[in-house]
Amino acid sequence: MGDKTILLIGTYDTKDPEMRYLEECIVAQGGNVLTMDVSVLGDPSQPTDISKHDVAAACDMTIEDVIALGDENKAFRVMSEGAAKVVRDARSEGRFDAMLATGGTMGTDLALDCAQAIPMGVPKYIVSTVSFSPLIPPHRLAPDIQMILWAGGLYGMNAICRSSLSQAAGAVLGAARAVEPPKSERPVVGMTSLGSSCLRYMKILKPELEARGFDVAVFHSTGMGGMAFEKLAGEGAFACVMDFCMQEFANMLAGSLVSSGEDRLTNAGRAGIPQMVAPGALDLLDFAGWQDIPPQFSDRPFHEHNRLIKSAVFNADERRNGIREMAKRLEQTTGPTHFFLPVGGVEEWDREGQEAHDPEGLAALIDEARNVMPAVVNTTEIDAHINDQAFADAVLAQFDEWVAEGVVRKV
Repeated sequence: MGDKTILLIGTYDTKDPEMRYLEECIVAQGGNVLTMDVSVLGDPSQPTDISKHDVAAACDMTIEDVIALGDENKAFRVMSEGAAKVVRDARSEGRFDAMLATGGTMGTDLALDCAQAIPMGVPKYIVSTVSFSPLIPPHRLAPDIQMILWAGGLYGMNAICRSSLSQAAGAVLGAARAVEPPKSERPVVGMTSLGSSCLRYMKILKPELEARGFDVAVFHSTGMGGMAFEKLAGEGAFACVMDFCMQEFANMLAGSLVSSGEDRLTNAGRAGIPQMVAPGALDLLDFAGWQDIPPQFSDRPFHEHNRLIKSAVFNADERRNGIREMAKRLEQTTGPTHFFLPVGGVEEWDREGQEAHDPEGLAALIDEARNVMPAVVNTTEIDAHINDQAFADAVLAQFDEWVAEGVVRKV
């Protein structure tokens, strides 16, 4: 028997040879497989461990009911929902150690739901003909998902197809063997930030928090980092959060693709996790480096960070709106929440002489924050820039108070 079990997900009616090839590759390397068929019309060459009937039943339907929908899209939406439920249950029962799914657009759509149903730290791979495609919106991606382009894999087996599949088989089994689950012997503080050229408070806070007996996980707030942060917060992985970078949140409000999704700034509060929040980088709107700046933002100052990302500057009204939306979400919190307002600036590029320097815009942000933060949120106003020592000192003082009061627990 092998040491790790890989859940294989695919449409065995149309991709039976490919799925069997994956099985052979994994078993040949000493692994086990748990096979799952998500077909609708046809049948596999031999039974799978989890059948399409099991998947349909998870949605209280028979496969005949699914077929009777008479529409491929509707049928696969049902199978996606059922597959995610089956995968979630199978993982909770300890039936597999990692997931590997295959697909074109239909199979990938379903596989993305399955990956979202599995906790972080469980390897999840998708071999897809549309890997890395802009067809896949960021919010559909599980934070730690891996994708491999299924080159030459649209129809039938061939040498190029085997190269993709064999790499995937080796990668997922290797990951299942090597992964270190995200568990710490020390309580974890989840923190959001950007690179230190823009936000650098983590350089001060991380060693101080570690000296106090906490582990610190800093998430890069450029889309996927925020998704991982929110998912872990929702799972109760943090003893406290220091959510000091709102760039993804502002991006989401403005419709930028550099977003971490609609649930940003909600999961810690919903889970009752003590949270500290600040409006770091709320003045910046991100674009992909390869995008043209849309005409409505073309007259704004902007910072070209590198070939992947560049930022325009929000005006005063847009900053006020960002603060109002923050307040609405923080009002729903079920745990202790503290808002820090650094009146000297919210990111490095807004200092005098830098591209984003806008005293009127900063004043509007500060004024709005003073007026709209709900009563459930305690506020500390700091006469300093967010990157100054004074900001970190105020945060640590509040953190120490919460620890002393038992709000933040060390065990």
